[in-house]
Amino acid sequence: MDRHTTPNARDGQGATHAPGRKSGAPHSAHGDQATGASHDSTAESDHTGDGGHAGHGANSGHDEHSHHSPAMFRDRFWLSLALSIPVVATSPMIMEWFGYTLRFPGISWVAPVLGTVIVLYGGWPFLAGGAAEARARQPGMMLLIGMAIAVAFVASMAASLGLFTVEVWWELALLIVVMLLGHWMEMRAIGQARGALQALAELLPDEAERVTPDGGTETVTIGDLRVGDTVLVRPGSRIPADGTIVHGGADVDESMVTGESTPVARGEGDRVIAASVATDSSVRVRVSAIGEDTALAGIQRLVAEAQQSTSRSQVLADRAAALLFYVAVAAAALTVAAWALLGQPAAALTRSVTVLIIACPHALGLAIPLVTSISTAKSARNGILVKDRLALERTRSVDAVLFDKTGTLTKGEHAVTGVAATDGDRDALLALAAAVESESEHPLARAIVAAARAHGGETPAAHDHRSMTGRGVKARVGDSTVAVGGPALLREHDLRVPDALAETIDQWRQRGAAVLYVLRDEEIAGALTLEDQVREESRDAVAALHHMGVKVAMITGDARQVADAVAADLGIDEVFAEVLPEDKDTAVTDLRARGHTVAMVGDGINDAPALARADVGIAIGAGTDVAIESAGIVLASDDPRAVVAVKRLSAASYRKMTQNLWWAAGYNLAAIPLAAGVLAWAGFVLPMAVGAVLMSFSTIIVAINAQFLRRIDLRPRAMPET
Repeated sequence: MDRHTTPNARDGQGATHAPGRKSGAPHSAHGDQATGASHDSTAESDHTGDGGHAGHGANSGHDEHSHHSPAMFRDRFWLSLALSIPVVATSPMIMEWFGYTLRFPGISWVAPVLGTVIVLYGGWPFLAGGAAEARARQPGMMLLIGMAIAVAFVASMAASLGLFTVEVWWELALLIVVMLLGHWMEMRAIGQARGALQALAELLPDEAERVTPDGGTETVTIGDLRVGDTVLVRPGSRIPADGTIVHGGADVDESMVTGESTPVARGEGDRVIAASVATDSSVRVRVSAIGEDTALAGIQRLVAEAQQSTSRSQVLADRAAALLFYVAVAAAALTVAAWALLGQPAAALTRSVTVLIIACPHALGLAIPLVTSISTAKSARNGILVKDRLALERTRSVDAVLFDKTGTLTKGEHAVTGVAATDGDRDALLALAAAVESESEHPLARAIVAAARAHGGETPAAHDHRSMTGRGVKARVGDSTVAVGGPALLREHDLRVPDALAETIDQWRQRGAAVLYVLRDEEIAGALTLEDQVREESRDAVAALHHMGVKVAMITGDARQVADAVAADLGIDEVFAEVLPEDKDTAVTDLRARGHTVAMVGDGINDAPALARADVGIAIGAGTDVAIESAGIVLASDDPRAVVAVKRLSAASYRKMTQNLWWAAGYNLAAIPLAAGVLAWAGFVLPMAVGAVLMSFSTIIVAINAQFLRRIDLRPRAMPET
């Protein structure tokens, strides 16, 4: 049994975990003093277009792009654009508008011939997609687009053959060009998150230096590495697999995975991520995960899940497209009937064709998927991995964030935060304690040694180290016997805290800090206090959430005084303390019962029930444990300010979705009746050419508006001092 035992918090000797403390936390402090803390990626050329369009069935939305690549739409766009130039230039309507004349033999067949090529080549993906929706009896965007192309083509060809009065070749050509451009832009955006991660995967080294049993190294391929192998990573080299540093230390650049641009210090015992870079020193890393089990592979799987998930707004857009199909068909039928009854059969045909052409909902089709695709790519580049788009969508309405304490708001690592010496020489006391603890592997011992090194003082030599189970540790330092331990050490020697130290130690105890005493020759020389370190970023995160009007709560298995001290330090509104891991979801239920929309932020280990219970589950600091099924959003870094970035991204994405939906739906709602001729009595009928131009214009506006989402800054930032 370890010499460090768990105290009874009711003795007033610090705080302890409730039973069932956080898995992996260090054991409690020396003696009976508490610690005070618990402790398939697809390349762009292979990309399919099904991401984000999983609506009502296999053929929903733009899913008919399956097996179509951005390159395919790009090629069709450029060729169709080149062919459309002579079609537009030779249009009698265009020549009349711009006051020029072109005459040469066969000019009347330029538009029919080239227009037919444009329809069969550039328009084929839409015609095929529309046919698939029709066969599935699930009308949607592709069917409407295909219907508009087919109707415009038949009408134009009939006009060229003298069977119809209105020729719309140039509108048809530009319609297909604009649609190809929109779909190319959309699929590029969808593929950017996967493309970025694929590029990251390609940055993994092909070979690694594996340490051999005799201490040398051998060069092997990445595929030859096995869990348990030790690899040598030289300065400037990429780490070939997930693992733990077993020798050395280095500043590691993890920006390609976490989005954090500043290298982080990693030393012995720290976990490192495949594809990160040891920037300044060589380290030896014991491999803990390879291939599909690495953090990078997990991140790629999460992004793939996000691209395939369906948001509420996307479902709404798909349903709107289906409804618009029936509206367009009904409006066309009513238009034919109304104008026929008025004795104008030519107008009936012209008006109904116009209705069907301008009913094309391409702007509506881009309104949601383009925004969600851009937001997913943007978030992935900033270490925010959206598993479920609906979770991102809900985050904008979150008005209460519940943070797990240890490892989320705090570092989960103890540090010396106070030293009190009976003779006033605190540096000497710290060095004395470090000498006694120098051979211990206990987390608190390591914290004391690290603090002494940080102060730069020389640690005296110690020998005859002995562990005293349940009390502490002692050793010979010079001619003295020095012991370090908790209250049980004082009781064993029947010692009382000196009056000179009593007030300071009482203050430490009141905030639940761990208190260790230093005895020299069975006399109290002083005391140390150690506490779980609060992340400096946590202050900015709490302040930013308050600035957004969000309530901030904290949940922990620690004793009340520990939790209250951290909450007071950070300005947290409500504290749930001494909570068992299996009961954390009860706190989420409590907040929701009070009318809050709750986001739970935890490390994804014992917080899974609460993450699943919350309206939005956010797993933080999961760079090496990304396959967390219970969270809708996974943060690759351990910076809690990323929660603020998620809320900003959610709000910005929702604004763009709303703006695009209103613009796209508004155009169709206004254009269809105008094209049908509801204002003919007032002398206004929407010309087919104007309707086609407006339709294309609305698509461009929606696409451009979505692109502005790229400008949002998701980098962590400090709140300005007030």
